[in-house]
Order: sequence, then C-alpha cells, then structure tokens
Amino acid sequence: MKKLLKHLSPLAPDDSGACGVLYELGGITVICDAGGCAGNVCGFDEPRWHEKKAALFSAGLRDMDAILGRDDQLVAKLADICGQIDADFTAIIGTPVPAVIATDFHALERMSERKTGLPCIALPTDGTRLYDYGESMAYEALFRRFATETLPVKPKKLGILGMTPLNTGLTRADALITAMQAQGWEEVVCFGMDSGLAEIRKASECAHILVISPSGVKAAAYLQKTFGTPFTADYPLLPAEVITQAEALRGKRVLIVHEQFAANALRTHLTDCTCKCATWFLLERQFAEAGDVRIAEEQQLIDAAADCDVVIADERFRRVLRGFAGQWISFPHYAVSGAAGQTA
Repeated sequence: MKKLLKHLSPLAPDDSGACGVLYELGGITVICDAGGCAGNVCGFDEPRWHEKKAALFSAGLRDMDAILGRDDQLVAKLADICGQIDADFTAIIGTPVPAVIATDFHALERMSERKTGLPCIALPTDGTRLYDYGESMAYEALFRRFATETLPVKPKKLGILGMTPLNTGLTRADALITAMQAQGWEEVVCFGMDSGLAEIRKASECAHILVISPSGVKAAAYLQKTFGTPFTADYPLLPAEVITQAEALRGKRVLIVHEQFAANALRTHLTDCTCKCATWFLLERQFAEAGDVRIAEEQQLIDAAADCDVVIADERFRRVLRGFAGQWISFPHYAVSGAAGQTA
C-alpha cells in the first residue's frame, strides 16, 4: 500500500503548519475539529505553546455538527470569543472533518467577517498533506490580505519567511536575526516569529526577502510581483556540528534528507563528494539539482540511500533505513521527530 508508514510515526500535517505561521500574529485561530487535531497541534507540533501565549481554540465539533455542517454555530462561537479577546483578525483552520463534508471555507470567511467585524482568513487544510503545505497556504493568504500598501523601502531591512519551529526546531528568532545583522542588515524581521501582524502590513519596506523554506516561496513571489521586492532562498541555521562533519567528508556518495533549502545549504559544505538531496516535503524544482527527489513513501527513501556511503538526516529515519551500513550524520528536523533545533 503506497504512502503507508510502517516504521515512521506520522509527519506534521498541513493544519499544524498553518497554525504555526499564525501563532504569534495576534489573531484568534479556530481549528475546525472535535478536539483531536487541536490537541495534536498544542501537544506535539507547536513548542511555543509552553512559552508564548496565543489565542488558539478548537471548534469542539460534535457528531451532528460534523454531519450537518452547522457553520452558523461555529461563527457564533467565534463571535463570542471576539467579545472576550482583543484580536487583529480571525482564522479558521480546516481538518479532515470539514474536508469530508465539503465545508465552504469562503462562505465561512464571509460569515465570520460580518459577525465579528474582523478580517478572517479561512484555510482549507485537510490534515492529509504535510506541514509546509499548510505553512505555504497561510503565508500566501496573510500577505495577500494584509501586505497591500506600498511603503518607502528601507535599504537595510531584511524580511525572512519560513522561520517556524517545524522548519527549524527554534521558538525564538534571536539566532537568525543576529546572523543576518552580522552580514550587514540593520533591521531584520522574521515574519511570524517574534513579530506581529504589523510587520506583515509593512512588508513592502523590506529591501530583500530571505526564504529559508519552500513554504515561503509563494508569499515571496507575491511580494516580488506586487512591490518588486527581490528574494533569495537559503538556510543560515545549519547546526555547527553537522557542518563540521559534512566538511570532513571526502570522496563520498552522500544523501541529505531534510526540508529542501536546509539540504541545499548543507550541500555547499561538501567537498569532492557526489550528493543528492531528498525531502518528504515541498520540492521547488527551480531550486533543485539533478538527482534531487521528493519522497512519498518509505521504500523511496530506502532506494535513495541504497547507493550512498553517507546519510545526513534526522535520527528518526534510522527506523526506515535499518539495513543501511554506511556513515550516519544526525541532522534533526522538528517536523519529523520533535527534536529541538541547534544552530551554529
């Protein structure tokens, strides 16, 4: 059976990714579920839940609510919350339940805005796709909705897309901001981490956009088309110990498994090696090299590693590659194992 995970635990889903992007923006986020998906987000996929406050709720759908699609009750609950919490916007996140009953998210968006008087973003995630798909959907919706004003460009301001715990394992942006300031940027903003909705509204001030995950590409393309803001893809958060081990390799056949931009960044530290990058997540062909592959099932990972001397990947993938006899370099990915990130 294709895509059946026999050795891996489930990877972070799209609804978790969407919630991660919205988490720090000062909105009210409602996960349209019976409680299980919200528990997964707060208990496993969102480490900031234990250190940063956010208005994140479950819709608490009952059986008959799910069967009959009682959107008016959901909107009424949302309006009640808005009367108790000061928020800049609302968001409704899809899960398998509304996907099964074909919930009209555009209608939910309009109903919510009329009832609450606040902008609403309704994202039709369905829990069957992976986290960066949901991140991409959320980033694009946010910037299309709120980044509409053309402001004077600040030549030394850098905006960063893709800085989420699921991508990096980090809950604060300090390390990345410091690294970029060391490169000459005077003002650095990580959209969605240690910054709020106001920075998204002022996105046109940025002289450049750095995208550290494929999930930020669509939003960056929107900013480039709308305001002429150029963007590049890179990942400046590689763990120091991983870089050291990678730079020591010579004459090896190497497989790197991570999110695409992190894998690409690590590949540049290899010398006299043949390398292919693989990812279970989004693969942007414009940033891929020959031989790079998107993995959809465990057998594909086994096949990709079959002719390699070295695998650089999250420890959790050892469960799949039990027969691999070569060198293993641990490269944690929070969306895979929940392992906290460490940077240089």
